[in-house]
Amino acid sequence: MARLGVRRYEDLVGRTELLESAPAVEHWKARGIDLSLLLAAPDAPPDAPRRRVRPQISPLPGVLDWDLIEAAREAIDHRKPITGRFAVRNVNRTVGGLLSHWIAKVHGAAGLPPETIRFDLEGSAGQSFGAWLAPGVELSLIGDANDYVAKGLSGGVLSVRPPDSATFAAEDNVIVGNTVLYGATSGRAFFRGLAGERFAVRNSGASAVVEGVGDHGCEYMTGGRIVILGRTGRNFGAGMSGGIAYVLDADATFEDRCNMELVGFDEIGEADAIELHELIEEHHLRTLSPVAGRMLEDWEAWLPRFVKVMPHDYKRALGEMARAERAMRADAEQDSVADVVGAPQTGTSRQS
Repeated sequence: MARLGVRRYEDLVGRTELLESAPAVEHWKARGIDLSLLLAAPDAPPDAPRRRVRPQISPLPGVLDWDLIEAAREAIDHRKPITGRFAVRNVNRTVGGLLSHWIAKVHGAAGLPPETIRFDLEGSAGQSFGAWLAPGVELSLIGDANDYVAKGLSGGVLSVRPPDSATFAAEDNVIVGNTVLYGATSGRAFFRGLAGERFAVRNSGASAVVEGVGDHGCEYMTGGRIVILGRTGRNFGAGMSGGIAYVLDADATFEDRCNMELVGFDEIGEADAIELHELIEEHHLRTLSPVAGRMLEDWEAWLPRFVKVMPHDYKRALGEMARAERAMRADAEQDSVADVVGAPQTGTSRQS
């Protein structure tokens, strides 16, 4: 800095004329690159600041979550069940995130007992609605939501459905945006309507029901259960290494839209059918979905139309775990028999 004639670091900010490109860079990608526009000084008065001169205004004051936290005070402090109703707008982002922070701060990752906090919201929610939602919290949105709904879902339960006054068929319209359930670890989510692209990407443990998704559904998924009651986009299951997806394949064309590199189609067994029925039943209960209602009324006819998407490695790991468990159980039974046989005999003998 002394050689450049600069005494303070702050005086270096914006001095692009002091920079020069390294002539020793010989990589072919670097040849012919014109950096003049990148290094050009901005057209601004000399006294205009070229660095941060005041702290960024925090977006936290005034967010909707402070109202949720205040309404949930008895639940957070004393585990008392509470309910509430709030309006939501698309400027309200990450609704439920701060609430979950305070729950975790008081009760840890275990959160609250189921159904302790139940909030109904009405309107159009902004990005990341229900993000990191903690155990014991249920958010029911009557309206629609932007991208990243249920991001990092951590044990809570949420649902999204259109208002009763809606004149459109929910199963034919998008109700939540892209990248829903990104990185979710646990909890449940129910969407009466369609979701955008990359539904359940990197989901590692949450369960969800939706009535149709865009491209790249269940991308890089590692756990959880996903039920899709409608059509999917292309490249479904790309990079999917865990979890299970139950997909309605009413017209037998789903295989053409599924990325079969890491997954295959398995038979839906009795346990799978019970799990699938329970998730659709809860979806109907929480969203009043007519699609789910029709399926439940004629379940035996609808069940064969579902496809079970199972990752190859996940299937192999489950098989190895089952074999190991059977071997441990057999060893335990043998040890139990040996203990009985080897035990000393007691009692009195009859004298002749």
